[in-house]
Amino acid sequence: MVLGFSVPAPRVLVFPLVSIFLFLRSIYYFIARVFICEPFFKSYCTQYGKNLHTANSLHWIQGRGVIIVGDNVEIDGKCSFAFASRYSDRPTLTIGDNTGIGHNCSFAVARSITIGRSCRIAIGVRIFDSPGHPVDPVARLAGKPPEPEDVRPIVIEDNVWIGNNVIVMPGVTIGQGSVIAAGAVVMTSVPANVLAAGNPARQVRTLVQREATPIEDAASKPAG
Repeated sequence: MVLGFSVPAPRVLVFPLVSIFLFLRSIYYFIARVFICEPFFKSYCTQYGKNLHTANSLHWIQGRGVIIVGDNVEIDGKCSFAFASRYSDRPTLTIGDNTGIGHNCSFAVARSITIGRSCRIAIGVRIFDSPGHPVDPVARLAGKPPEPEDVRPIVIEDNVWIGNNVIVMPGVTIGQGSVIAAGAVVMTSVPANVLAAGNPARQVRTLVQREATPIEDAASKPAG
């Protein structure tokens, strides 16, 4: 009886209450974003451009590295950034102008991860330039780190769209204009202007290029 209990919700009474709640929540989210979450992330950045925005959650950042962010970048939701200084004195994450990164993405940087301009990275994407542990079972059992040659920089060129829950492995370059389908595991480099999908990701088809309209061309350029 108790579990099945509910109360009526007349619209004339509930709608004003919901509107008040949403209004107060939007104020709270605005204050959290502008005065807490964005300053927190910016404090970790070595360099950042105009209109860097986060959501109303604190991103998780571990280790010491270099974060360089361009203009008009949005890093949504709650993402994680981990830096390891074993292989480089300055492990570096670079995010280009006009790029958007979705909720729950993670970046593990031992040497270098470079993300170009106007990229779209969807929720749950994992990008790491180090395997984390050695492939050799004896070395792994001994608790040794990966071999230096297994730690390889990642480059994501301009205007790349990476779908939900994609994994990008060390040493990969994704060419300009390409699309990586949701759930793909990118183990080898992807050429420009292709659609890649699967595990391991393979080229599915070539994407037809067309000339950008004036509006699109202006949108791809940094503000100012």
